[in-house]
Amino acid sequence: MPATTRPRRIGMIVPSSNTCLEPQTYRILGGRDDVTVHFTRIPVTRIALDDSSDRQFDPAVMRGAAQLLATADVDVIAWNGTSGSWLGSSHDRELAAEITGATGIPATTSTLAYLEAFRASGTERIGLFTPYTEDVNRQVIACYEREGIKTVDHRALGLSDNESFARVSDDEMRPGSLELAAAAPDALVYLCTNLYGANITAEIEETTGVPVLDSVAVTLWHALKLADAPLLDFRWGRLLG
Repeated sequence: MPATTRPRRIGMIVPSSNTCLEPQTYRILGGRDDVTVHFTRIPVTRIALDDSSDRQFDPAVMRGAAQLLATADVDVIAWNGTSGSWLGSSHDRELAAEITGATGIPATTSTLAYLEAFRASGTERIGLFTPYTEDVNRQVIACYEREGIKTVDHRALGLSDNESFARVSDDEMRPGSLELAAAAPDALVYLCTNLYGANITAEIEETTGVPVLDSVAVTLWHALKLADAPLLDFRWGRLLG
């Protein structure tokens, strides 16, 4: 009898206080039997522009988490966090290279996934929606600008406690989303892997005609791509299908 082909295995490094991305990732996969996802956590509780916050994203801690995931024989490893959006893409490129160097496994991050999605879809102008504070948003905008991505408008909910991000409701996201879409960006970006943006992606796309890129969906999309697995259903973001 022929050997059974095992499902593709995706390893994800998760912020410890994140309660969204694990259930949302499986919700997006929708019961597919060709992919399994495996998680490990690192300590992350707060998002701000200071040294104590930045130290949460120490590459040595990431490397240790990746080495644990490697023992599960995963096909790709993703840092499922958006810290590179304000620390800079070079931080995440170096991180991905270090993970691959330590494990021999292809690696990505949420930030690198976004940059690949922008490149693949020809996105150059975005509307940015985050739960973060205004100063974090401004740093993200500056980092994206260096990558050739212009932010035409943005909204920041003013939160810094990472656990609180997952408490943001669909109703709290809709008004800002519609306002951002009115600026006619190439795409609307929900930036935070602890934000349930994927819940309203299809609704906002249908209502406004503007494509939506949610962090959880984008990170999963890139991990699937690197694992050579089928991509997402269009309802999780029409640029990702």
